[in-house]
Order: sequence, then C-alpha cells, then structure tokens
Amino acid sequence: MSSNQGHIPKPQRDTLWQNIIRWVDSEAPVGPEVDENSRHINWIRCLPFFFVHAMCLGVIWVGISPVAVGVCLFLFWARMFAITAFYHRYFSHRSFKVNRFWQFFFAFLGNSSAQRGPLWWAAHHRKHHKHSDEDDDLHSPVQHGFWWSHMGWFICEAAFKTDYSVIKDWAKFPELRFLNRFDIIAPAVLALFTFILGEVLNAYWPALGTSGLQMLIWGFFVSTVILFHATFTINSLGHIFGKRRFPTKDHSRNNPWLAFITLGEGWHNNHHRFATSARQGFYWWEIDISYYMLKLLSLIGIVHDLNPVPSRILEEGRDHDRGINTAD
Repeated sequence: MSSNQGHIPKPQRDTLWQNIIRWVDSEAPVGPEVDENSRHINWIRCLPFFFVHAMCLGVIWVGISPVAVGVCLFLFWARMFAITAFYHRYFSHRSFKVNRFWQFFFAFLGNSSAQRGPLWWAAHHRKHHKHSDEDDDLHSPVQHGFWWSHMGWFICEAAFKTDYSVIKDWAKFPELRFLNRFDIIAPAVLALFTFILGEVLNAYWPALGTSGLQMLIWGFFVSTVILFHATFTINSLGHIFGKRRFPTKDHSRNNPWLAFITLGEGWHNNHHRFATSARQGFYWWEIDISYYMLKLLSLIGIVHDLNPVPSRILEEGRDHDRGINTAD
C-alpha cells in the first residue's frame, strides 16, 4: 500500500473500490455513506462515460476511411432504432409485441449503445412520464436547465439505480436482468467486433484503407458518442424547442429536426399525448422512420400487435392544427 493511499480513510477507499466494481456490475452494493438518491455527480462511477468521449480523439492518429465512416453511420442508425423502437416504445411503453428471442436480441443491440440496460432505461423513462417536467423528473430542462437535462442527470448518483418496482413486467425475465446488471458486456462485445472487423478488412481488402484501431475508434467510440448526444436531445431540447399540438401537462414539443436524427422521437408532444402508440409521427407528413421499420418487421413476422393512435386523438390533433391550438 502506498503512503498516499494510507492517508485515505477506509470508508472513502471502500467507496472508490465499490464504484470501480460498478463499472462492471451496475448493481453491486454501495457503502452506507453513499446516498443513492443524491443528485451530486459521481465522478468515479461515470469515468467510463468520459473515457468513451476521450477515445474519439483517436481519429487524429488512426485517420479516416470511407468504410470506417460508413460503419460508424450504420451502427449509429441501427442502435438508434434499438433505442427508439425497443428501449423506448417496447420496454418503456409496451406499444407492440415480440417473442422472447427478438426481445433479447434488440435489448442486447440497444445495450450496446452504452446507455445502460433495458430495465434501467424503461424504469427511468416511466418515471419521466409520471413526473414529466416536475421536480421529480430527473432530466427536465424546465426544472433543472439544459446541461443537466442533456447529460448531467445521466452521471449523478440518483441516475444509476434501477427501480425494479416500476418494471415488474420485465423483471421476471432473468436474461434481461442479467443484461441490465452487467450492462458493460454488450458495449464491450460491439467494441471487440469493430476491431476484429477492421483487422479482417485490412488483411483481405487492404485497399479499403482501414484497420482494427481505425474501425474501433470510428465504428464504436465516435458512433457511440454521436448516439449519446442525439438521444439526449430529446430530454434537453424536446421540451424547449418546437410546436405544441396537444396541451399536455408538461412542456413536450414536436420538432421535425429532432425527429430526423432520432428516427421519429422528435414528435415528442404527440408521444406525451398518447405514449403507448407504436407511432409517434401521428400523421402521414410526420416522418417516423422507427415506425416504418416496425411496420416492415411486422410484415415479416418479427413484431406484431402494433398499438395504433386512437381516432379520437387524431381528430383532436386535426382540430388543433385547424387553428384551435394556442399552446405554441
């Protein structure tokens, strides 16, 4: 033991070690001196989050190639779909049905986004809808400001815990609980896959100009960071900028630009009006790519029973669009 470590009180050392363990086991117990409901940022616990950002600087050394950028964009959109369609519309709101195999497949794909486990995600989102834009809404920009709602909440102590009491419907699946607890596995598998892919391409098709490290940096780290902040915009911007068709109790707004980068999540005011619909772009002119992909998956039998938007709500929205709405 170093002399410096010897001057650290034992409870503090225990907390440091417990936080490091929680990088791997998100449900590892913490010491009694830790307030799990605190909104103070846990800098040790969130070091992997900042590490992913810092690794993007690797583009300076690995360079760029069209195939690396292509994989970066493909993994961005594929995982965005897993987040929007499954983490959000399926696990949080049960807006369609799918068998257990595909349930796990898309949970794993969503988990590879490094936005924690599917049960954690669903629990926090259900609480968001229950307390939307109230003080208990952990990522409300109205209550807590832009930067906190964008990423500060994600790295505070209160955000790390999964409240299983609000996701009893999903907690009965042991494979989902395992994935949720060890939420580092899926990102690590994807990172390893991108490195191996780059090495294989370099060995057999060197003219592509890529490598294992280049593919790892672009395919995993850059893609993941873009995905982080694109997803977070729904929290930070989706309640500030845009139009309000429906006078919901919160400040949710429809924003076509956010809908574009998040595959349809930007129709946020629509969503807060009727959260259990598989479709968030309620009308034909509201582009909702996640819904179109779900429709395609329903045609080939992977998903079924897509919840529609009730006709009464569609008519309510049309009435507002005709000039009745004053909620902008």
